[in-house]
Amino acid sequence: MKTVLISGGGIAGPAVAFWLRRFGFAPTVVEIAPGPRPGGQTVDLRGVSRVVAERMGLMPAVVERQLHERGLAYVKADGRQAAAMPAELLDGAGPVAEIEILRGDLAEILVGATSEVEYLYGDSVAELTQDPKGVDVTFASGMRRRFDLVIGADGVHSRVRRLAFGPEEEFVHHLGGYMSYFTIDAPEDLKHWMKIHTAPGGRWVGLRPDHDPRYAKALLSFRSPVLSYDRRDVEAQKRLVRSRFEGLGWHTAHILDGLDAADDFYVDTISRVEVPEWSRGRVALVGDAGYCGSPMAGHGTALSLVGAYVLAGELAAAEGDHVRAFPAYQARMRAYVEQRMELPPGGVKMAMPMSRFGIAYRDLMLRVMTSRPLAGVLAKSAVANPDAIDLPAYSVERADPFRVAAEEAE
Repeated sequence: MKTVLISGGGIAGPAVAFWLRRFGFAPTVVEIAPGPRPGGQTVDLRGVSRVVAERMGLMPAVVERQLHERGLAYVKADGRQAAAMPAELLDGAGPVAEIEILRGDLAEILVGATSEVEYLYGDSVAELTQDPKGVDVTFASGMRRRFDLVIGADGVHSRVRRLAFGPEEEFVHHLGGYMSYFTIDAPEDLKHWMKIHTAPGGRWVGLRPDHDPRYAKALLSFRSPVLSYDRRDVEAQKRLVRSRFEGLGWHTAHILDGLDAADDFYVDTISRVEVPEWSRGRVALVGDAGYCGSPMAGHGTALSLVGAYVLAGELAAAEGDHVRAFPAYQARMRAYVEQRMELPPGGVKMAMPMSRFGIAYRDLMLRVMTSRPLAGVLAKSAVANPDAIDLPAYSVERADPFRVAAEEAE
């Protein structure tokens, strides 16, 4: 029974732990946060990621917590709608999918489904030393342990990737913007719509529904070259975000009033992660740590769930032989990753125009594309672009050691 350390307790980490445990491995998850992270923005399940969730048996719990968003609407400073894209327009293939769920809710479901997996909260990987038979890991807490394999599922700023592959600058490419998320009191009844006000200077002020209509998920995004700030100093980050948005219209003042009290505040660069080879010896990457098109591309949750399934499945198919499994994992995932890392037309520049003219032009283009003559063409185009991967039905031939131990105990 091979031991596997997984760094990262978000989506990819618990997902790969779920499958490794089912395939007969002994996974351990280390997460720097003191516990499962609540909150976060809305993520979606669509295409093959939904198939993976179904194979995990998670869909009843997901459906119970899903948000029923009606679509995306761009609004002016006075709240009037400038353009909209209903969810049904592209049969769930647009910016709002059929199944939307808060990231924190999905993470909680995944952790609940891996209750027999060892979780080490409040700690992180500090050092990795590989040899032909295993990996010696030193944790930030000072603890030392040895594992057969290590998987980096610790996001865009992956510590495992930095230790085993090289400096972050080699793999993380800034796309020219930043995004911030947090929960506030809802300033209006969103009626299940995601709403975004775009202001000159490349700034987004957005709101998404919460389960409780008294609250909303705020989104503040702005264009900027790379900024220098302490990622551990949350108050300084809040001041930075506030300085970019003071004085704007719509609900901006209300959103900024809720910024100081937000306990789920998060800000990060809009970046693309490209790692040519997703493994180095006994260390492999999954999800945002290895491949991420940025929040502008979306599909991060899908890539994490599918990548976790394929990585664990290939390890099981190779009977734990990482020399065969890791290249097979990348070969099977490559086309799908390349497809889902593509940015929408115009990228950050089209999404967050700098001028009033650019904002008006974008809204006009959206109204034209969603008009009756072109809506059908868009829908057909979306349907004609299925996920570029054939998911194997990996066999669970190796006994689940947890189940066997329980049966022997009885």
